[in-house]
Amino acid sequence: MKFFLCVLGLVFIIEGLPYFAFPEKLKIYLVKMAEIPAAHLRWMGLLAMVLGLILVYAGRS
Repeated sequence: MKFFLCVLGLVFIIEGLPYFAFPEKLKIYLVKMAEIPAAHLRWMGLLAMVLGLILVYAGRS
């Protein structure tokens, strides 16, 4: 459970960095992201999840 909480904390830190460091540029990026078709965003999300699973598997073995 401690490991899970550490990983979750790191995820929040990494996710929060762009909002803290570049809030103006992030707004522009989010507007551009709204223009991307939903199907492309789904594929990017699936790719990110698969890559994450591979990294977790590699790190745990």
